[in-house]
Order: sequence, then C-alpha cells, then structure tokens
Amino acid sequence: MRTLTGVGSTPRSGVGAARWYRSDADLTLPDRPDPESVDVDAELGRYEAARDDVREALRDARDRTAERVGEEEAAVFEAHESFLDDPTIVEDVEAAIREGMPAEHAVADRFDEAVSQFEGMEGRMAERADDLRDVRDRLLRALLDAEGDGPTGAADLGALPEGTILLAERLTPSDTAALDPDAVAGIATVEGGRTSHAAIIARSLAIPAVVGVGADLESVADGETVLVDGEAGEVVVDPDEERREAVREAGPEAIRERVETSDGRAVEVAANVGGEAELGPAADRGADGVGLFRTEFLFVDREAPPTEDEQYEAVTAALSAFDDPEDRVVVRTLDVGGDKPVPYLDLPDEPNPFLGRRGIRLSLDEHADLFETQLRALLRAAATDGGDGLAVMFPLVTRVEEVERAVDAVESVADVLASEGVDHAVPELGAMVETPAAAFLADALAERLDFLSVGTNDLAQYVMAADRGNDAVAEYHDPLHPAVLRALDRTTAAAAGTDAWVGMCGEMAGDPALTELLVGLGFDELSMSAVTVPDVKARVREVDADDARSLAADALACETRSEVLDTLGLDDRAA
Repeated sequence: MRTLTGVGSTPRSGVGAARWYRSDADLTLPDRPDPESVDVDAELGRYEAARDDVREALRDARDRTAERVGEEEAAVFEAHESFLDDPTIVEDVEAAIREGMPAEHAVADRFDEAVSQFEGMEGRMAERADDLRDVRDRLLRALLDAEGDGPTGAADLGALPEGTILLAERLTPSDTAALDPDAVAGIATVEGGRTSHAAIIARSLAIPAVVGVGADLESVADGETVLVDGEAGEVVVDPDEERREAVREAGPEAIRERVETSDGRAVEVAANVGGEAELGPAADRGADGVGLFRTEFLFVDREAPPTEDEQYEAVTAALSAFDDPEDRVVVRTLDVGGDKPVPYLDLPDEPNPFLGRRGIRLSLDEHADLFETQLRALLRAAATDGGDGLAVMFPLVTRVEEVERAVDAVESVADVLASEGVDHAVPELGAMVETPAAAFLADALAERLDFLSVGTNDLAQYVMAADRGNDAVAEYHDPLHPAVLRALDRTTAAAAGTDAWVGMCGEMAGDPALTELLVGLGFDELSMSAVTVPDVKARVREVDADDARSLAADALACETRSEVLDTLGLDDRAA
C-alpha cells in the first residue's frame, strides 16, 4: 500500500480499478508540409467549418450539462464559446494559415501559446488553461476527423465500466461532464486545482476527486486497485482491507431526517437548485428542501421569456419533490444582469455591470412586467397542495424602499388574482443579503420580512471589492476574511429576537469544515450543492451550540485571515 497526496476536490471517497485516460490519444498531428503546397482558401474554409461544428457541440454540451448537472456549471461552455470566437485568437490562426500553415497546426500553435500564458499565471488564472485546452482539442478533433478511438479516448468517457477510478494528466470540463457518476468511483489527476471548472463539475456530480497529485501518479498502472479520498486529498494504491472497508462504511448515505446539534439546536440543511433535473438528486441526498431555487434557468436559451404557466409548473415541480410538511422551497425571483445576461431582455450595456442594473433593480423598473408575471406564478403555486412550504426572496437588495416596493408588488398581484377568482396565497417573503448595504440594514429588513438569506459569493465580492469572476483578485474574494465574517455576524445579530429566520445559500454553507462556525454565528438554515448535504448534516450533529458560539466569537475577534484559519484549525487547503 502506498499513498500519494494531492488536493481534495470532492469530499467523498471511492475505491476501484485504475484506468488511464489519455486525452490526446487521437490528436497526433501530421507532419508539416511545405507552405507553398498549402491551399490557403481550402484551409481557411476547413478552419471556419471546424469552428461552426465546435460552436454547435459546445451549445449541445451546455444543454446536456445544464440538464445533468446544473445551469451554473453549464455556464462554463458559454465561456468556451467566447474563446472559440476570441478575435485575437481567430486573427492569429487565420494569419498563420495565410502564411502557408495547415489549419490544425495553426490552431495547435496559437492555442498552445495561450495555454502557456495562462499556465504562467497564478491561482485560478492558471486553472483556466484547461478551458483553452478543451476548445483546442475540440477544434483539432474536428479538423482531424478524430472520434476519440485511442486508449480510453474522448469517445469512451461516457461508457466506462462500473467501479472505475479514472486517472488522467488533467481533465477538461467537457471530459468531466461526460462521466457517469454511477460508474466512476473516483478521479485523480496529475495537474489541476480545486477551483478549476472540471473540479467544480466533479463535485456537482458527487464523484470523489483528488487533483494536483503530481508526477507520482504516473506510477499507477491500469487495473491496479486505487482508493481516492477526496476529504484527505489522498490517492491510496493497493489499499488494505481496513481502508477499503472504511470507504464502504463511509459512503454517501443520505440522512433523511432533520438534524440538530448535539445539544438540541435545530439547523435546516437544504440544497441549491439550478434546474428541475437537480430536484431528484437533492431529495435523494436528504436535503430539507431547497434553500435557493434559481429561476434563471427558465429564461435562458430561448427567444422569449417563459410564460406564467411554465413558471408555475417549474415551481410546483419543486414543491412536489419536497412534499414533507416541514420542507421549504425558497425561490429567488429573476436575478439577471451582471454576469447573467439574457439577450432578448435587451439589458443595458454597462461599464461595471456588477454595480449596475441587476437583480431586484431590473424587476422593479425596466422589467416590472416580467416581475408581475413571475409573482403571479409564485402566488398561484403557493395555493397548491404543499404550497405553504413556498418562500420567495428578492435578490440584490440594497435599500428598504426596494423591499417595500417588492412587497407592494406582491400585494398588488394578490389583489388582481383575487379579482380574477384565481386561487392564490402569499408565501413567506425574504431578501438576499449579498451587499454591505443589506448587511447594515438587516435589522430594518428583518422587521419587514419573514427571512433573510446570505449569498456569500456576492457578499464577499462586494465587501472585498473583488470581482468574483476576476482570477487576478481571487485571493481577495474570501468568505473567511474578517470583514466578511463581521458582515455575516451583523446580519444574524440583527435578526435575533425578531420573527425572521436567517439562512445562507453561498458556497461557504457547503463546507463541513465551516459548519461549526456558521452554527455559532447563528444561522438557522444552510443551503448548498446537494453533494455536500449528507456531510454537513453529519457535522451539524457533532456540533455543540455553546462551543460553536465561543468559536465564532474568537473568529470575529481576528484581524487577519491567517488568524481566522488558526482559530478554526484550518490550513489554506482545507479552507
């Protein structure tokens, strides 16, 4: 038995037979011909045709990933399409072809140069190199008419035998999205980081994964028994029976019942859902309902907004999936703008869209008609069997006046439905706390609403003035920074003593290593990717609420991130 160390990506374990994936098995380029012999027009035509084919394939991959994994994870393929059409890359490839280079060599050279540039950067920027490789390999397969028929090539990924531990130098998002989580017991890669798109998709599919193991992984042969421990960040070759048995006993068992801390404080553990396909897996993993139902999936990839009935059916499907009387389904009203454009809505082109017209601002003004239609669907759904579990929250709230206008809109829609004789009910109403303004106004918001839900991804972005999509400032986008922790504390403290409950629906909620801290800060509900629901539920049961409050107080007294990590007993990798 020997143990290799990497970075745990999906906090689960699996054991099976190793199988190497060689992503370039079918991408051997022919020798470069004499430039004078190249038909430039024909090669330009081949390149354009390959781009068209890849563009269509990326859109198909986006749709498949949205259905199997989720809308948020599928958005990576929209970024890939932007690489495909990047004017500097296109111009450079076409210039090389005009100089007498075959299309496949021009593509390989230009993309390899871009990959090297990204790899020379640090942090998340380096991990974006995998996205460029994905686009490059798609183009090369189209140009070479390759179908992935090499040893465990691209065409095989969706049909791996059950119990496979997939080993690779690296995996692209397309590779990972093709995997069958019922067949793949684990993933280990030589390269890669925890925040790469491939790693994110693996987590969403609940496939145990360890990335960045290094060259030592190459010593593992096809067919060897391998254990992947995504919690410890270990790859164990030829594990002993005790270690294998531990994996079997620690499988991803769902905890169906609601959980309490060891001293009896109830904490809801819900799932974030970005489409109807995610409802079943969330229920299967024991989620206590949906803490964030993203309605954007209903508005994308179409030429007109969804009808009232389409939205009603989507919401009632969620209510049906979580029909226990204690279950709650929290629906976020349309949250577009910023990084979520919807072409047919003709959203404003702004120099800084994250600080512009997005979220509730658009719903109350430019797109009040869409807001009214959505509210009609929601109020109708609230009157159905099980509809008393529906809750509705408004995104990007920064002013009390916005909440008052939104509540007035709900009451107005209720009056119209009553006049029409349509069954309806007013659900719980809440606001997302994802701006410093909302955190500072949490007391006023809690007085007017039934609940608050903290979106830590955006809250960290706005508190730290660090664009969550800008890898150059990734180190600043940190929910464990003392300033962000104090914003969280201000929110829960403001709601204490009111009738409003407080939840969290950002990535921070799904990290079991932070569960005790969040319980100590006073959160009533934690909502996360469904894959980590069992782990967080199990962790809640281990927490003593009094100890958790002491831990939170110590963390809030810290002035630097490193002090917070020391207080929580975490290292950088665990955080």
